[in-house]
Amino acid sequence: MCTEDKKATIDIVISSNNNVFAADTAEVLTYHQCPISQFCPKDGWVEQDPIEILKAVRECLYHTVYNLKRLTIDPNDIVAVGITNQRETTVVWDSVTGEPLYNAIVWMDMRTTSMVDDVLKKIRNKNKNYLKPLCGLPISPYFSALKLKWLIENVPRVRKALDQKRCMFGTIDSWLIWNLTGGIDIGIHATDVTNASRTMLMNITTLKWDPTLLSFFDIPPEILPEIRSSSEIYGYIQDNVLLGVPISGCLGDQQSALVGQMCLQKGQAKSTYGTGCFLLYNTGTAIVDSTHGLLTTVAYQFGPQAAPVYALEGSVAIAGAVIQWLKDNLGILSDVRESETLVEQIPSDNRITFVPAFAGLYAPYWRKDARSVICGITEDTNSTHIIKAALQAICFQTRDILEAMKENTGLILSKLLVDGAMTNNNLLMQMQADICGIPVVRPLMCETTALGVAIAAGNADGIRKWDLKIDASVPNDTFLPSITENERDILYSQWKMAINRSLGWEPVNNTNDDTGNIHKATAPAIFVIGTILLLMIAKYHSVL
Repeated sequence: MCTEDKKATIDIVISSNNNVFAADTAEVLTYHQCPISQFCPKDGWVEQDPIEILKAVRECLYHTVYNLKRLTIDPNDIVAVGITNQRETTVVWDSVTGEPLYNAIVWMDMRTTSMVDDVLKKIRNKNKNYLKPLCGLPISPYFSALKLKWLIENVPRVRKALDQKRCMFGTIDSWLIWNLTGGIDIGIHATDVTNASRTMLMNITTLKWDPTLLSFFDIPPEILPEIRSSSEIYGYIQDNVLLGVPISGCLGDQQSALVGQMCLQKGQAKSTYGTGCFLLYNTGTAIVDSTHGLLTTVAYQFGPQAAPVYALEGSVAIAGAVIQWLKDNLGILSDVRESETLVEQIPSDNRITFVPAFAGLYAPYWRKDARSVICGITEDTNSTHIIKAALQAICFQTRDILEAMKENTGLILSKLLVDGAMTNNNLLMQMQADICGIPVVRPLMCETTALGVAIAAGNADGIRKWDLKIDASVPNDTFLPSITENERDILYSQWKMAINRSLGWEPVNNTNDDTGNIHKATAPAIFVIGTILLLMIAKYHSVL
């Protein structure tokens, strides 16, 4: 047994990824990773195998426990598990056999673009924000409702399972919770408010599945998971490696990063840079309806009796994916990390602007008819200029969201907290500070998403091993703006001109399911599916 009462968290990363944190210092103690495959059967279609995801999770659990033993930490000291995941990714499975009825349809999948057009035909003025007062979201292929509707209408196995009352639906968190808590025998079919808020089926005010929304999308309510808070005991793991350990935390990945960055007060914000880019701004207990293209979402709910905390979110579809595209499709990068070295060698007066709208634009534009453009090419332009413009595009899209948030809230952020794999690029972070005109703060410990759900799991009633008053912030690097306001405004005005030129390329009445091509380009990439975190009492204060 432990000789010291030292709290810690273990984060198991699924990329799968597992990390272990010290609850009193937020220090990472150990971790394990597994790759996840991605399939693109048609252009614009992105799928993953739910069985492979589950196997990766279990492998991460096993190896993390093994790592703990090697570090002379008793795995029996693990007291709780938390799950964080890609949000809108949609899974349907058979409640009797436990088998998936189709591959998981990933959040960025665009096969339902034509369904959006069909749905909008039923609405006066084809208003894509028609359902926003109920769910906080515009009608878009991005969210789970249309993915689920597509599965019901196009996959015979799903239709048959529905008829036989054997069909279950969930995002990745629900799939994992159900399987880890016993599956076909005693599995818990549940989700949390943050993941449910991304389906277009939950009422943003009541935090319940909404009959009007279910009727609008023709979704039978009996297939849906129970909506729970983000921090409570869902059930107990039935796998031998952690038999009897409670799952007590669940957060969508972006909300988990918000918590991990300790943005727990109204007015705080963070931006996560991965395949896409997601900026969340804490609005407290107030539901703020954006008139400037932002989403209203649940940030977290720490306990079933606690008031939910909300956020405004700006979602950018293409961030790291554009760098991967330059590598895989154009062959102008041998390695994603090479972009920083190459760009630093060219003059700073580059005037190339690249709008990476491979499958339309997300916030704040929500234009699925947009397509990528590169503007300002001259005879002196070379591949490095294109690479620099791609990096700048990520920063311009973030500024777009900050501008929209300022219009909605009157807020001008004093600093931008950042996390995610792309923040390892120092040049990108400096560009972000220059283009936004505010300091960019990057934690030295990058696993803030995992840390967020560790906090949620450890704070749950019945666990209480993580005190929210504890400062979980970690050391950081700060990037300060280095260009003048005039230079910044010139760059941004060129970006806005390029945005205008990107619009209207894809006919809005297109009914071809094979829309978009970025996903085919990025198929070989490894994407983070989610993070499972374990809360434990550590024998030592820190283990390296």
